[in-house]
Amino acid sequence: MTTYYTKSHEWIRLDGEEATVGITAHASEELGELVFVEAKDEGTEVAAGDTAAVVESVKAASDIYAPVAGTLSGFNTKLSDEPTLVGSDAEGEGWIYKMTVSNPDDLKGLLTAEQYKSL
Repeated sequence: MTTYYTKSHEWIRLDGEEATVGITAHASEELGELVFVEAKDEGTEVAAGDTAAVVESVKAASDIYAPVAGTLSGFNTKLSDEPTLVGSDAEGEGWIYKMTVSNPDDLKGLLTAEQYKSL
């Protein structure tokens, strides 16, 4: 599976029509220790760039944007009790939500890992 990135520091990994979304390790480091993570309800339709989740750290609250259009299909419930998972494993166990992607071609407008690293 290929991981794509946004300039606003979200990542998305597609598996068929289902995608997993989170924030990058860089974003997690910038935010500091997370104390709260919440995604919009399952079934919520989002356009690319819409707020899909919110994270709060000891420093600030930040919106997490949908990298592509689709329908939210799940939340990482582990984060309710352990929001620090995002900081310890941002691109693994610390994923934030899942979504069904409306148009997989939208991924072509996102950054590759190499492009993201050069930001």
